[in-house]
Amino acid sequence: MQIHIIAIGDRMPGWVEAGYTEYARRMPRECRLLLHEIRASRRTKGADLHRLIEQEGARQWGAIPAGARVVALDRTGKTLDTEKLANELKKRLAVGGDMALLVGGPEGLAPDCLERAHERWALSPMTLAHPVVRVVLAEQLYRAWSIIRNLPYHR
Repeated sequence: MQIHIIAIGDRMPGWVEAGYTEYARRMPRECRLLLHEIRASRRTKGADLHRLIEQEGARQWGAIPAGARVVALDRTGKTLDTEKLANELKKRLAVGGDMALLVGGPEGLAPDCLERAHERWALSPMTLAHPVVRVVLAEQLYRAWSIIRNLPYHR
């Protein structure tokens, strides 16, 4: 199984890239994390924000691998603690197939992405900056994997 993180934004600060890469490289081959960065639309003073978000969403949707289970990350989604995330990951591993996790930009995900996703998950009821989400998500996926495999990381 591959977990595709399809995120808006393609020029992250070094600390974001380092944090994400640290946890992504720890994931095993049978549960690999792959980051797909979608260029954010340029936000100018007079830009039509609604149209820009729709365009970003269309690019995100186009990056989803065929047959992948799509999960939209949104603060209004189902709140999972780490053990529940581990159970979700374990179920997905048993079923097989890839998973695509959609991470929005500064204004969140496009409405179309939220509507078309198979499910929605919330990392927190708080609004997290989209660069931070990459790091938190990668760490939590690695932590969930460590629970499944009974590795010492989670203890």
